[in-house]
Amino acid sequence: MNEPLKKMELLAPAGDLEKLKIAVVYGADAVYFGGEMFSLRAGAGNMTLEEMKEGVEFAHARGVKCYLTVNIFAHNEDIQPLTDYLTQLRDIHMDLDAYIVSDPGIIDLIQEIIPEAEIHLSTQANMTNFRTANFWYKFGVKRIVLARELTFEEIRQLRQQIPEDMELEAFVHGAMCISYSGRCLLSNFMIERDANRGACAHPCRWKYSLVEEQRPGEYYPVEEDGRGTYILNSRDLCMIEHIPELAEAGIVSAKIEGRMKSIFYVATLVSAYRRAIDAYYEDPEHYIFREEWMSEMMKASHREFTTGFYFHQPTNKDQNYQTSAYTREYSFTGLVLDYDPENGIATVEQRNKMVLGDEIEVMGPGRDFFTQTLKEMYDEEGTPVQSAPHPQQILRIRMDQPVRPYDMLRKKRG
Repeated sequence: MNEPLKKMELLAPAGDLEKLKIAVVYGADAVYFGGEMFSLRAGAGNMTLEEMKEGVEFAHARGVKCYLTVNIFAHNEDIQPLTDYLTQLRDIHMDLDAYIVSDPGIIDLIQEIIPEAEIHLSTQANMTNFRTANFWYKFGVKRIVLARELTFEEIRQLRQQIPEDMELEAFVHGAMCISYSGRCLLSNFMIERDANRGACAHPCRWKYSLVEEQRPGEYYPVEEDGRGTYILNSRDLCMIEHIPELAEAGIVSAKIEGRMKSIFYVATLVSAYRRAIDAYYEDPEHYIFREEWMSEMMKASHREFTTGFYFHQPTNKDQNYQTSAYTREYSFTGLVLDYDPENGIATVEQRNKMVLGDEIEVMGPGRDFFTQTLKEMYDEEGTPVQSAPHPQQILRIRMDQPVRPYDMLRKKRG
């Protein structure tokens, strides 16, 4: 087996400041996020300039890199606001590690305003061949975020025919777009929310039936089972079982999709991929995938999984024709804020209802989870409570084992 060029970076989504901190604490090597404008996840929450600065300082203090997405396809009206935005970033000395960009005009603008900026080409640019990669290299692009439509064979060929110092990043987990790497007009056409400007409503996951023109109101299922069908509903990408193939293909950054997901989702996915990647690089020759990593990962909400285009062109087996709903077997019930080792009491911020007698699991960065029964729970005033129904209420909970800030409580759904 050939040694990988370098240890693969684990790149995690950070839809807001809290998610950024969770991604960092749970083991990401780098995080990507958007500002309040010019990012293709307008619904992710994103961050103000002040929050971005705090997030960058938090990440850098822990050796984690920060990439800013500026990947909209800009219209004329966007240019001046974007110019002002980039000038603000420069003037407050935002120490970003790279900018993820799809529009060549925006690349040029960033290089004009922030000449030292490292540029990563967004997957939105649909980069699928070595000629195009070499073209972008001439214009100062350091890293290519590969189009999702490439197979491993194509990636290996591409890696051999581009400059050695040009890096390849690839999505390894998350939602798959039914159109060509996000180039979709369905949302814009149906409800005037432009996917290419950050406002996609994901109509590809809605339920569809056939209507005959002369019989309005009579809906015919596309399938024979009589329940309708989700004809554009891709399964989610999952490559945690294929870390060796990713590394050997020359991927240096493994990217998790999900800036609009919860902190529980981010923590669970980052933790699982962290373990798999670390285990592979510790001993590539004898690496064995452990099913417990997949089991842990599936405790976060998910759809059924696919390996996308990596091994072959997707088939009907990579679509879910029954439902677009997520599988949610566990509830995220609380986030540990503090812990007093003297009395074994944790300060917890509630995220979903808990009641005495619940069996909970406690997970944390870099450690195995443990299970305990909720036996003692108090409100902020120290009054014993039987249940915690109020969102984000502060609780005191007796723990069977020591915990740390950012640990999470979860419980299996009934």
